[in-house]
Amino acid sequence: MLSQELTQALEAQIGHEFSAHNHYLAIAVYFESRSLDGWAAFFFAQAEEERAHAMKIVRFLLDNDVAPRIPEARAAAPDFESALEAVRSALEAERSVTAQFERMMEIALKAQDFRAVPLIEWFLNEQIEEESSMQKLVDLVESGLNLFQAQSFLPARGGEEAGA
Repeated sequence: MLSQELTQALEAQIGHEFSAHNHYLAIAVYFESRSLDGWAAFFFAQAEEERAHAMKIVRFLLDNDVAPRIPEARAAAPDFESALEAVRSALEAERSVTAQFERMMEIALKAQDFRAVPLIEWFLNEQIEEESSMQKLVDLVESGLNLFQAQSFLPARGGEEAGA
């Protein structure tokens, strides 16, 4: 049985993941409204990945005999001043998620909730990839390359470059 503290943290994370879904949708809309279809597609895919992450936690809790509380997700709007602000917001969001999962690992280990450790490890490994991808996007925008041309260099799934 999972500790109450870890259960609450995982339930809160469901809300964070759905909020990340909304955040990435807002970034996708920002890029789509500027005819940057490759950038938009990247962030639409990221949004779906965040939704899948929320569902992974829901399924884990259900499999551990917990009927999770589903928190409200924060609304998000495509109100970015620039492409750089949009991608930096994604990087900061991923760094925040990493800290959330690191905290959950502390809770799990302290409470000896060992059944949760593989799930949290999976997410921490995922965060390495997510932070790396978002940092590459920040670097790409900061390079000054035309955003239309830069679309061919967007990170693809698995860390491969889209244009490679």
